[in-house]
Amino acid sequence: MSGNALGEQMSCSELVELVTDYLEGRMAGAEAEVFEAHMGLCPPCLHYLDQMRATMEALGRIPEESLPDGARETILHAFAERHPD
Repeated sequence: MSGNALGEQMSCSELVELVTDYLEGRMAGAEAEVFEAHMGLCPPCLHYLDQMRATMEALGRIPEESLPDGARETILHAFAERHPD
């Protein structure tokens, strides 16, 4: 996470980029605390996390490399349009 320290806020777009790391247990310490603090203040992001958790449980882990070119950017753009910072 670039430049964020405990006490700073995480943006919704940062959360979207880090959600997989969080769900797969690759996030710890201050970064996880900032992530969780954002979740406590942002119901849309909490809903997004719940949706991602359910998707991962239903489909298993889908490697990012398996996504078609541009799919990740399309998904991030669609989320950003629905919930701008």
